[in-house]
Amino acid sequence: MAAGISATLTSSVSAANLLFQKEVAMSKSTDFDFLYHDWHVHHRKLKTRLAGANDWFEFEGTSNTRPILGGKGNIEDNVIHDPTSGTYRATALRSFDVENHVWRIWWLDQRFPASIGAPVVGGFQGEKGLFITNEEWQGRAIKLRFIWLKDADGGPCWKQAFSSDGGQTWETNWVMNFSKL
Repeated sequence: MAAGISATLTSSVSAANLLFQKEVAMSKSTDFDFLYHDWHVHHRKLKTRLAGANDWFEFEGTSNTRPILGGKGNIEDNVIHDPTSGTYRATALRSFDVENHVWRIWWLDQRFPASIGAPVVGGFQGEKGLFITNEEWQGRAIKLRFIWLKDADGGPCWKQAFSSDGGQTWETNWVMNFSKL
């Protein structure tokens, strides 16, 4: 099992390193310092994914992010009031790889406590962060992308997108807009 996890992380990091050499400058361990606050979060989520749908719904939540690992990582604690799933908690765990100058981000969801998939891997170029990994969605191999905008319309914005064609096209399916509490 550990060998499989190691191989997944290695291939994810290798692919990310190649992709981000041109698109993302060398990231720093301070890239996520902008997120160290208590936040109100406005969620916009696509109900039907990878089907060309436009069935968006909106809801609210809160979030708090704090540094860990001596500033080389952080943890984001979310309370999500999703009308389709009910209220639940989820955590983003971020770790900065000093040697490769990339970030890894894992998502742990209270509804699925035994699963913490492969991390998205990437970094920031200026005010924009780009993070990608290979993932599976409803039995299909996909690419998963996170985009972080440090300041969009008065606060940070996170966007999640899926690609079922190897990254040629992307469907954004979840947007989180943050405003300070």
